[in-house]
Amino acid sequence: MDMSGEYRIAAPREAVWKALNDPAVLKECIPGCEELDMISDTEMTAAVTSKIGPVKAKFKGSVKFETVNAPESYTIVGEGKGGVAGFAKGGADVHLAEDGGDTILTYTAKAQVGGKLAQLGSRLIDSTARKMADDFFGKFSEMVGGQANGGITDDELDPGLVEEAKSIAAEDAPGHVVEAIEEVEHAIEERVNDAEERVEVAAAKGLLGGPFVWGLIALGAVIAILAILN
Repeated sequence: MDMSGEYRIAAPREAVWKALNDPAVLKECIPGCEELDMISDTEMTAAVTSKIGPVKAKFKGSVKFETVNAPESYTIVGEGKGGVAGFAKGGADVHLAEDGGDTILTYTAKAQVGGKLAQLGSRLIDSTARKMADDFFGKFSEMVGGQANGGITDDELDPGLVEEAKSIAAEDAPGHVVEAIEEVEHAIEERVNDAEERVEVAAAKGLLGGPFVWGLIALGAVIAILAILN
């Protein structure tokens, strides 16, 4: 099986390279990954549960990084075994290129499968592998791009703009709160009036205890308004 792809990641190349060598990031991004441990600077062990067509199995294996040229490229070589489901082994060449503030990640991969997996047909295996790759790089781009562009605090903004925004919010907030309270009060008033009419009719028939029930309705309306104000 041969596969290749290209992805744009909204982060500097150094940040992408660091994330590609971070077990915590990789574990979060790899679909079905349950364990991922770095046992040396160039080797990891992993446990991944994956489903390809009707075959679902937990694969355990190892991954090695070869021909490392930081922060530009490396080759990944690995093998995983899934018991009676079979095995998968292969490698991939990964390359990172700078494009302004973004990084273009390209890869070419070759893999071989055996056991029950080999009986499923190349089309199913290829489509599953491509989906897993898209899921991985989609999540990876989201995590790395978010880390690179997010996390803005007040200290990173112009203090004058921050104070102006706070002042505008403080000036506008009371008006919006009053409007919201008035709308709720109006809705409550309509419901209370409707209930009063029904209670009055029922009370005239001696069904609901007259003034006692009226008091409960008034108390309920007050409690509702106080809850909104708080």
